[in-house]
Amino acid sequence: MNQLEHILSQVKKPARYTGGEWNSVRKDWDKTQIKTVFAFPDVYEVGMSHLGLQILYSIVNSRPDALMERVFAPWPDMADQMRENGLPLFALESQRPVKNFDIVAFTLQYEMSFSNILYMLSLAGISLRSEQRNEGEPLVIAGGPCAFNPEPMADFIDIFVIGEGEEVINELLDLVLAGKRKKLKKNELLLKAAGIPGIYAPSLYKVAYREDGTFLKIRPVCAGVPEKITKRVVKDFDAAPFPLKPVVPATEAVHDRMMIEVLRGCTRGCRFCQAGMIYRPVREKKPETVLRQAAGLVKNTGFDEISLTSLSTSDYTPVLAVIKAIASAHAGQGVNVSLPSLRADHFSMELAREVQRVRRSSLTFAPEAGTQRLRDVINKGVTENDLMEAAGAAFREGWTAVKLYFMIGLPTETDDDLAGIARLARAVLALGRKSGVPRGRLKVTVSVASFVPKPHTVFQWEPQDPLGTLRRKQQALSSQTRERGLTLNYHDANLSFIEAAFARGDRRLGHVLVRAFELGCRFDGWSEYFNIELWLEAFRLAGLDPEAYAYRRFGYDDPLPWSHIDPGVSRQYLVLEHERALAGRVTPDCRSENCPGCGLCPALEIEPFYAGSEL
Repeated sequence: MNQLEHILSQVKKPARYTGGEWNSVRKDWDKTQIKTVFAFPDVYEVGMSHLGLQILYSIVNSRPDALMERVFAPWPDMADQMRENGLPLFALESQRPVKNFDIVAFTLQYEMSFSNILYMLSLAGISLRSEQRNEGEPLVIAGGPCAFNPEPMADFIDIFVIGEGEEVINELLDLVLAGKRKKLKKNELLLKAAGIPGIYAPSLYKVAYREDGTFLKIRPVCAGVPEKITKRVVKDFDAAPFPLKPVVPATEAVHDRMMIEVLRGCTRGCRFCQAGMIYRPVREKKPETVLRQAAGLVKNTGFDEISLTSLSTSDYTPVLAVIKAIASAHAGQGVNVSLPSLRADHFSMELAREVQRVRRSSLTFAPEAGTQRLRDVINKGVTENDLMEAAGAAFREGWTAVKLYFMIGLPTETDDDLAGIARLARAVLALGRKSGVPRGRLKVTVSVASFVPKPHTVFQWEPQDPLGTLRRKQQALSSQTRERGLTLNYHDANLSFIEAAFARGDRRLGHVLVRAFELGCRFDGWSEYFNIELWLEAFRLAGLDPEAYAYRRFGYDDPLPWSHIDPGVSRQYLVLEHERALAGRVTPDCRSENCPGCGLCPALEIEPFYAGSEL
């Protein structure tokens, strides 16, 4: 028995670390010029549910001169065994040490995964800080939604990719390959990389702070480095690379199914939503593209469910026609179609029937706020009548369980808005009873998140509610939702507080991250490992106050730590939308005839979405 086999016999879920899955790619190491590893800073089951990993894995491995392998954050029991046995962090395909690759590519999906990046670098034997790495260590890159405020991670990442990875990955690989051939030093490579649109190399920028410690400005340190980094955008979504042979997980994943992204972006303009801003403009796939991809996935994976993914799949123009066509083609093979994100104002009896043709999956609606006044403030565009009609349709079609997502701590929220959440939940429960759902089977689950102000959103200037206020609101909701069939779940307010501090953070938070890692912080997105006291101690040791980040109200003219990152949505538009929000005025959907004027589509010369639904 070799060393790894011995270790795997000592840990939970050893399939997380074995590799060899269906459709995984293992290339000849010695015959491949550029070696990359996709590093997902969470466990295997979470990372293997990430479509972006599958897309980039397919793109890189389609190149004859490059390979991409995968690595995930080992669960603490595995990490303990690795340290005890002197085994460094390794990639799944070849089991080679991560430090032997040319590029280690992290995805930044969630601020509370930042500590896991340090955890993985440490396990790999790679120097934590970029400035400490020697020429023989890998280039550490990162992308994803949290890269739109890269500053808290700037000390640890050599290159950030801003925007959509499919659009830039080959240019970056070509550059690194040329740099290897020319034996460029790291600084020389970073200077050349900065010339690629969408690439941010933080070591080429200097940050200045005011005397009171608040952020002042960030500027390039040399000529030829752009002052602003504009995101990269895939213009032709139908032609974008898509894996028809994704890696099939060896153990059950969080989302154990086929995934097809049918549209990217969102037309709605919810004012708290970062994804709705940074993934603009909206681009839809043609029905024939979706059907071709569905056929390929069914043939090559063995899954029994196809999930049509997006920020709001019920907004996909030909959604009903596509679901009917997929069901007709594959229902005989036991393949179900699911829609993970639904809008109450785009749900219908016909849609309900189609998504349960093979078997019934769960239904989730997100009213977000308890009153129409607050839904207008956040520009949600969903009414109570929309929700009741959608829930009623679901109950009449045989669903017995509905999930509702809300948010507390939104700007201008009052106690009446809070009470409205409980009232809406009870109304949906009563509707289920009235619709004839048996009492013992009827279940309405209310999930409540705390508002976190995110960069590049309409509410980026707003503070988060203080912890005491959030806890009071959670307790009030709990007392108002004690009824059979009604379940209330809410996020840890402490976690949301630290998330807000890092979402709005500057480069000094790198010191906090190092301290937190040294204190033992990792897997902070998991309730069993998150420890608020360790984080507060890390801030104290770094001489910083998390409240100064989470609770600060910015003025429109205040410099923001993320202002050098350009998502394409104009600042003027965000200011106008913020003023509209405070006035309770709604902005029409992008699909209306009145363009809201964010400025992105004309700049990119993109026809934003497919107008037809015929197959």
